Amino acid sequence: MKLNLRQGSLYLQVKDILKERIINGQYPKNSLIPSEPELEKEFEVSKITIRRAVEQLAQEGYVEKRSGIGTTVLANQAVSKLSKGQRFSEYLIGEGYQLGKKLIEVTKVEDIMPQVSALAGDGAYCVERLYTLNEEPYIHFRHYIPSSINLPNDPNVFVNSLYDMLYQEGIRFFRFKDEFSVSVPEPSIAEMLEIELQPLLQRERFSYDDRDRLVEYSVAYYRTDLHKYIVNFNV
Repeated sequence: MKLNLRQGSLYLQVKDILKERIINGQYPKNSLIPSEPELEKEFEVSKITIRRAVEQLAQEGYVEKRSGIGTTVLANQAVSKLSKGQRFSEYLIGEGYQLGKKLIEVTKVEDIMPQVSALAGDGAYCVERLYTLNEEPYIHFRHYIPSSINLPNDPNVFVNSLYDMLYQEGIRFFRFKDEFSVSVPEPSIAEMLEIELQPLLQRERFSYDDRDRLVEYSVAYYRTDLHKYIVNFNV
């Protein structure tokens, strides 16, 4: 993975990518993150850059370096004092559920809905994914991202590291807006979720950068018969 100096300090880029992986469960709580040599090879940076990135994560409370053992993940949720909320995926992983991800397909969408038209005038890419909860179909996602980005050849990137890929393309998330409703999904979505056609909880997410431009839009359907959608707030 080649980092770009024009996108900021290399150690901060590495830190942000590692933090995203921790929060998304790619590096679970109490597990070891890859070793310094492995990270040096992956990001093509120096040992000093990796050490500074890991030190930053340790200062923020995500990891702890242990002599003779490695770097252990301490927390898989946002620990910033400015963050009052907890991601739903963080909650599920923290409660001991197994959250799996599967890529369905990536397609170029030309005729797009008004919500997505702000992403790009010449269409967008649609990344379709299925999440499982303890190996049962649980959430169906469609992510719409700008068609101007360079798609990777490795399909695994879309499974575990979608936001890593967007980060490498220079996309920075500044705020999110979620809209919830009850809606009947398409028959194909109901089939993937292994349910009869019925109303489901639908979440639309609008993701904006620091210039308040829409940089990602997603639609998700949740099987709340398997688990309720829960939002935790710290006060």
